[in-house]
Amino acid sequence: MWINLIALAISLAAVVWLREYGQDFAVRTQSLVVVAVALALPIIVLEWLFLKPYRNPSAGLDFRRKNHSVRRTLVKLLGFYLAVGSVVFVYWLFPEYHGSFYDNYFAVARAVLPWWMLLAVPYFYLLDGAMREPKDSYWQLGSWLLGNRVGVSGKAVGQLYLGWLVKLFFLPLMFVYLGNNLNTLLNFDVARLFGSFKAVFDFTFNFLFYIDLLFVTVGYVCTLRLFDSHIRTAEPSFLGWGVALIGYQPFWSLFSGTYLKYDDAPAWGYWFWETPMMYGIWGTGILLLIAIYVWASIPFGIRFSNLTHRGILTNGPYRFTKHPAYVSKNLSWWMISMPFMVSASGPEALRHSLLLLLVNFIYFMRARTEERHLSWDPTYVAYARYIEQRGLFAVLGRWFPALRFGHGRLFYGGESASAEPLVSGASSSVSSSPSNSAGPARA
Repeated sequence: MWINLIALAISLAAVVWLREYGQDFAVRTQSLVVVAVALALPIIVLEWLFLKPYRNPSAGLDFRRKNHSVRRTLVKLLGFYLAVGSVVFVYWLFPEYHGSFYDNYFAVARAVLPWWMLLAVPYFYLLDGAMREPKDSYWQLGSWLLGNRVGVSGKAVGQLYLGWLVKLFFLPLMFVYLGNNLNTLLNFDVARLFGSFKAVFDFTFNFLFYIDLLFVTVGYVCTLRLFDSHIRTAEPSFLGWGVALIGYQPFWSLFSGTYLKYDDAPAWGYWFWETPMMYGIWGTGILLLIAIYVWASIPFGIRFSNLTHRGILTNGPYRFTKHPAYVSKNLSWWMISMPFMVSASGPEALRHSLLLLLVNFIYFMRARTEERHLSWDPTYVAYARYIEQRGLFAVLGRWFPALRFGHGRLFYGGESASAEPLVSGASSSVSSSPSNSAGPARA
């Protein structure tokens, strides 16, 4: 946590600099690159100096080996370029990515891509000589493309593409959202903070989500085995993907407008505007819940990612519950939308409340599918059992057995979670170090 907090302070200092001296950056996408690098680079350097993540068993590296192979590296590069080319093809194919919404993301991608492709050559060669199991999924994809099926695992190649699909979908979305929040910060009139609590609420609301999006965006970019921040496995089930993607655009607009629209009534400010004290108390409560949500993002460092396993996280708010982000986010929605206060009638208020409960259930299913995904990892199973006994909500598990970890064959195939990996080889190795790894709440 201390490494991530130092990096966050440096990145926020970059925001202050951009506000004061970076006028040329503030209207262009470079400002976003500046704050992202200001977060990622200190984490990478400080982890390298103090935590030495390349030594983690999950990294699968041993730089004493020096078992370099030019041929094997070229095969891996072929697989890597094919994977990247597949992503480019998807962006070209689907109309979702042809509008102006993603213009800033593609502007940065076009500028970075040639250098990224070039730097991949020494990077893959360096890691190839140090990998304990050098025939990774990139090698397998490259071998398959060359017509060599020996040693190629379809499951490993599928997992590789699922990992890229996660990045393909989430990175541009989070990049754009981060840019919007950053622009708000850069152009916010600080003098307004002294005028009303509403201004304080609006600024803090945006600022907290900016921090969350900053860690999220950096996490999707920094999937590198050299720093033990690579993707071990991706969510393999359609159910897991479905309950995750439904909460993000463009899918959320479709489902919320058609089936789950619980917030078309006046929100919390409407009900408390005439009572300033309650307005301040209720608004502060919302901000505290969002602060917990953001607190749950900070321990990830450079390893945040939906739908993937990048290690097991047990520090920060994960000391108290497996899903602090989901719990705080869902509670904040009740306080923000207040569906139980619809003025039309009691039945209408009940209807809105039931719709929000359905949204809560979607997040319950997200938590369950993520737990199922991570349960092949014995480190996670041990952590989940500990939280089940000593966590903040342990009493709920005793009252409601359905909430217990591993409950029911629907999710785990029995009472005991399986420790069988999804993918064989180095990509399925388990980290024994819980710090600064992707966590169970939003794995």
